[in-house]
Amino acid sequence: MSEHNNMPDPQKIKEILDVVGEKVPGLLKTLSELLYGAQSAKQYAAAAATFYKELKAAGMTEQQAFELTQQYMSTLNLGNLMGKAIKHNHD
Repeated sequence: MSEHNNMPDPQKIKEILDVVGEKVPGLLKTLSELLYGAQSAKQYAAAAATFYKELKAAGMTEQQAFELTQQYMSTLNLGNLMGKAIKHNHD
């Protein structure tokens, strides 16, 4: 049995890539709207405000609370996390 028998059919690969090419842009657009749309922005802002208020209530200074809130918000930014992961994989 030769290795060529284990190779996928080029026509099937083309069909799969065609479907991926049709579906992925729409999925990315939907994901982007979910992550960066107006409703998400409101939720991110509310989360940041609550986080900051809780840090202040726990006795942190404004500077400490601000820095931790920045870090917290960066963890909620999926695009930022994906970019860091991609960069890390290329290093």
